[in-house]
Amino acid sequence: MFRYIVKRIINLIPVALIISIMLFAFSKAMPGDPIKAMMPTTGRMTKQEQEELYQTLQARYGLDKSLPEQYVRWLGRTLKGDLGESTRVRRPVSEYLSEPLKNTIFLNIGSTILSFVLSVLIGIRSATHKGGAFDKTFQTLTLVGLSIPVFFIGLILIFVFAFRLGWFPANGMPRENTFGEWVKYLVLPTATLTIGSLASLSRYVRNSMLDALDQDYIRTARSKGLKEKTVIYSHAFRNALIPVVTALTWAVLGMFSGSAITERIFSFRGIGNELIMAVMAQDYNVILALSMFYAVLTLLGNLLMDVAYALVDPRVQLEA
Repeated sequence: MFRYIVKRIINLIPVALIISIMLFAFSKAMPGDPIKAMMPTTGRMTKQEQEELYQTLQARYGLDKSLPEQYVRWLGRTLKGDLGESTRVRRPVSEYLSEPLKNTIFLNIGSTILSFVLSVLIGIRSATHKGGAFDKTFQTLTLVGLSIPVFFIGLILIFVFAFRLGWFPANGMPRENTFGEWVKYLVLPTATLTIGSLASLSRYVRNSMLDALDQDYIRTARSKGLKEKTVIYSHAFRNALIPVVTALTWAVLGMFSGSAITERIFSFRGIGNELIMAVMAQDYNVILALSMFYAVLTLLGNLLMDVAYALVDPRVQLEA
């Protein structure tokens, strides 16, 4: 498996290179001029002083070079861990994004664990009680969940639990770096992301379990007198994990990219919210850094998905 992983990573390098070229080209094709956005709008400056300041800022950020040279310089700095400087906040991008990245990871870890555990419990119970009251209720609620946009779920939670009941803050970041304060501010955005992914993931679990329970080896296990819990969790669920692993992997990737809307609604300082603000401010270095982060995350997600297949199902062989 180690040789397979190394080979896959080597094969991902040219793909990442092509993606970086496309992202760089798209960022440069965006309308507007970030240097003009940085120019002071107040004070008295002559046209010559404005032109000198414009050229100075262009040289400072390397925007006075040709596009191929800009790309090569940007790629070289990125490979060294230097993501450049944000033109919006005048700080190194890696330093500026370290805290939002940590916040997004905390937010997504909680929602991913909750959605996976609840999806497994609900999906298995629904599959083992097919056609019952619980299954019918589950089918109805998941259809409703799939039909409601994530931002609307967030607005409903804010209205009920922040405005009406006053249990949690409507938005913002913790004022104190304590566990209780973080929990208070994370509950509503975590619940929004969990509900948003719970409907689709739990249906994957249900459908996979139904397929597994209909196999011959399940009937054989039951005919041998094995306990129903053993049949369900040791035989059926393990074989139903492959499609679930696929859905879970894409759910995790989707949370990191899709959490931008949730972070924006709750004014949560995560990388999704920072990407939106960077696009609005034409902060190219931040846009490129976050876009490459999402691209690399997706590439590694495909690799982890293949490795997870081999772990949950010994029949899957990874060839180097």
